[in-house]
Amino acid sequence: MYSSELNAIKKSNRFRKREVCNTNLIDFASNDYLGLSEVKSLLLKTCKTMQSYGTHAPKSSQLVNGYHQIHKNFEELLCKSNGFSSALVLGSGFLANLALIESLPRKKDLLILDEEYHASGLFASKLLDATVWKFQHNNMDELEKFLNKGDFKRVIVAVEGIYSMSGNLLDKRVFELCDKYKFLLIVDEAHSVGVVGEKLLGVFDLYDIKPNKYHIKMGTLGKALGSYGAYILCSNHISEYLQNRAKPLIYATAPSLFDTELAKENFIYMCDNREFFIGEIKKRKAIIKRYFGYDMDGLIFSYKLKSSQDVLRYREELASAGFSVGAIRPPTVEIPILRIIPRVSVEEKKFEEFCKYLVELK
Repeated sequence: MYSSELNAIKKSNRFRKREVCNTNLIDFASNDYLGLSEVKSLLLKTCKTMQSYGTHAPKSSQLVNGYHQIHKNFEELLCKSNGFSSALVLGSGFLANLALIESLPRKKDLLILDEEYHASGLFASKLLDATVWKFQHNNMDELEKFLNKGDFKRVIVAVEGIYSMSGNLLDKRVFELCDKYKFLLIVDEAHSVGVVGEKLLGVFDLYDIKPNKYHIKMGTLGKALGSYGAYILCSNHISEYLQNRAKPLIYATAPSLFDTELAKENFIYMCDNREFFIGEIKKRKAIIKRYFGYDMDGLIFSYKLKSSQDVLRYREELASAGFSVGAIRPPTVEIPILRIIPRVSVEEKKFEEFCKYLVELK
């Protein structure tokens, strides 16, 4: 039925398929930046909490009776830690971006996206009646030119704290620009929470930004927090609006209770041990600098190669040596890359072994 399309994908070396995760390989592919998914004591603590809870599943939408005390407790912790007045938990980062991008820009509004914004946001932007513009990646001068154009009821800007493929850090000027023009600013902190900032809370923390009513922060539970799900931090006004317009909040089953409780325990653990994690992150950045001359903003090392075929070959060679890395090809990225995550839970010596092997492989 789709043979010709599949053959074209295979011919261009862009064919994808699922493969069962090989847990025998040393993991430099996943987004479990701090290794919290491997801390068994946190898992056991969560299991104990859930055993005493009345139900192990949310059972319905948050707007019916799926919103539980477990959700509320985690939301309150996030608000207190991040300085926002309201929080909303959701089932995934994809759903959180869909909720924000699909519901906030209305007719006669303008949505401005960084051209490297996550695919979930780009997908959601195609569902809008609003005007959608994209600006050159992290180019604040071009963004400011856009902010001065047109006559729109509202303007919403969407950026990432650390960009998921390139690993680039968000330019701080975006906060100044959006505050200056009083435009809504969405910051997807999926890859910056747990990685940057004095408290490891992401770019708001790193740049010492005090949240105001124009700021919206989205974060995931499935990366540095070692669980599954997502959250949105915002003003009470935006929260009320999302609860009445955001389809992933209204129509999707509420997030997993177990995963939400686990994320809460992992979040507390991260905060309590932040000095240790910050030290370990610095060590891994130093190793990348030493071997490749590259300064990582976070914990994403984007290693560019010439072709999709090269990326696949490198991934297989590295797997045969005992290492797992991400092989990212067009159209996800413009230039094929090995996406390498120097996770804190992997010993420094093992990471140095990996870097030596990659250098020799080249």
